[in-house]
Amino acid sequence: MNKVLLALTLFLATSLVSQAQEKKVETKANPNAPVFKFQEEIFDFGEIPEGPQVTHEFKFKNIGKEPLVLANVKASCGCTTPSWPKEPVLPGKESSVTATYNTQGRVGPFTKAISITSNASEAVKVISIKGTVLSPEQEKSVPVKTPALMMAPK
Repeated sequence: MNKVLLALTLFLATSLVSQAQEKKVETKANPNAPVFKFQEEIFDFGEIPEGPQVTHEFKFKNIGKEPLVLANVKASCGCTTPSWPKEPVLPGKESSVTATYNTQGRVGPFTKAISITSNASEAVKVISIKGTVLSPEQEKSVPVKTPALMMAPK
C-alpha cells in the first residue's frame, strides 16, 4: 500500500513539474505591417458642463507599408461611443477615430479608454479621453475669465 501511495505521489509531482515548463514560440514581426501614428493618444476635455455630449476626433496616419484595417473599436463603458473608418487606411494616408462621451448624470472626473483592434504591428492600440463634468451648481461658482480680467493694469 505504501509503495502504491509513493508511486502515485511521485507521478503527480512529476506531472505538475512538467506542466510548469513554458514553451517559447517565436513569432517574427511583419516589417511591412501597418503602423498607427496618432497626433495625440490622450485628450483632456478639461471642465465641461453636465448634460451635453462631447466629442473628440483622434487623427492618425498609417506610416506602415500595408493597408491598415480597424477590425473593432471598443470603449471602456457604455457612456462613450466610438466611431471609426470601416474601409482600409492606405499607407501614408490619414483618418480618425472619434470618441463621444455622454456627460448626462456623470458629475465628477472621468477617464475612458478606447481600444482599437487592427492588423497593425501593435494589434491593440489604446487611446483615451478624460475631463471633469461639472454640476450646474459648480458651473455657477466657477469664475469666468474675460479679456478685461485677464488684462488687468500693471
